[in-house]
Amino acid sequence: MTRKYFGTDGVRGRVGVAPITPDFVMRLGYAAGKVLAQAKSGTGKPTVLIGKDTRVSGYMLEAALEAGFAAAGVDVMLAGPMPTPAIAYLTRALRLSAGVVISASHNPYEDNGIKFFSAQGNKLPDSVETAIEDALALPMECVASDKLGKARRLDDAAGRYIEFCKSTFPNELDLRGLTIVVDSAHGAAYHIASHVFHELGAEVISIGNQPNGFNINAGFGATAPDALALAVRSNHADIGIALDGDADRLVMVDASGRIYNGDELLYVMVKDRLKIGPVKGAVGTLMTNMALEVAFRKMGVEFARANVGDRYVLEVMKERGWNLGGEGSGHLLCLDKHTTGDGIVSALQVLSALKRDGETLAQLTADIALYPQTLINKKVSAGFDWKKSPAMVAEKEAVEQELGDNGRVLIRASGTEPLIRVMVEAKSADLAQAMACRIADKVSN
Repeated sequence: MTRKYFGTDGVRGRVGVAPITPDFVMRLGYAAGKVLAQAKSGTGKPTVLIGKDTRVSGYMLEAALEAGFAAAGVDVMLAGPMPTPAIAYLTRALRLSAGVVISASHNPYEDNGIKFFSAQGNKLPDSVETAIEDALALPMECVASDKLGKARRLDDAAGRYIEFCKSTFPNELDLRGLTIVVDSAHGAAYHIASHVFHELGAEVISIGNQPNGFNINAGFGATAPDALALAVRSNHADIGIALDGDADRLVMVDASGRIYNGDELLYVMVKDRLKIGPVKGAVGTLMTNMALEVAFRKMGVEFARANVGDRYVLEVMKERGWNLGGEGSGHLLCLDKHTTGDGIVSALQVLSALKRDGETLAQLTADIALYPQTLINKKVSAGFDWKKSPAMVAEKEAVEQELGDNGRVLIRASGTEPLIRVMVEAKSADLAQAMACRIADKVSN
């Protein structure tokens, strides 16, 4: 199903460049409002919750969305800066029609985006996004004055979400005795994340919690974890937690400053759940490290790969009825705790494993060693299809035969740039590098 504006995570782009302009976002709010109004059953107006991260452009886009929804006759609740997963939770908890987040996640402040959640706290189905795009093609109008939507602030949004996060941590455990550095990436969780861990008993040191509208994700957070590693070591902390700009990604650091990615954290969560009861399976992506697949097989846990993107991980999890999944980037999903990926909730699941076992992250991951990966990006002409290149196909098959069960090859086109991405995993870094180069050298336009 081809869509003009919606990608895998809503509508996103550079602020001031279509479609992230105030006029388009107002029309987007109107179109979404009309679709929601048509789907509304019972009495009363549809009500939408709007949250945002800390980008300076959020003020402008929030006002544009609010105007569009009001023109469509939809009431709006404004939550202010809040993590993406918080909007998903609050939309469901308050029985609202939909939730909207103004954020470009881990991107720099110059970017922004709009993503929607259904009344159930899930990302909108493709069919609803298509209906919104269809409505965008129609002229924007305005309901009669007595039908216009109104807006009000949701003043207790942060407190509600903090309590929800705490509720996902086992009642019999606490975080007393732990010193935790929390890096909020100068993003949406700057006034929330530290409170969650502190109220569960930890001593918390906060970094990346001084947003100014322009510093989101800049040198801090899950995409720049070196700042967290330094802070953990310099403060002699037990562990570090890094979120991204909208707090749906998680990277962790141990006392030595060693960084743990999403694959390793997913492994810790699965391993911990097995001590409590059976785990049917877990979902990763095409990029998930092969060591995880091998380890799960030994543990008797089925593993499935989805396309890259937490949206697709979630789809496979729901299809199979599994609760755990994620990406190496730090998007982790625990469907028995939340409907969407949540960096704070995921961190609490890892911390519960540490407290339950009395072990460190290094000890819990000692029996898994990630395979070295080499990723090479090669520029290609528009429309290039590597599967129609006999040289590339032949080299890929040759490499796969040489690797056997001790590695794998993934070739995919970038969804946003004219690039072919060649990834090779092998048991040694030198071998992965050499084989990736062999395949990439066969790219020709």
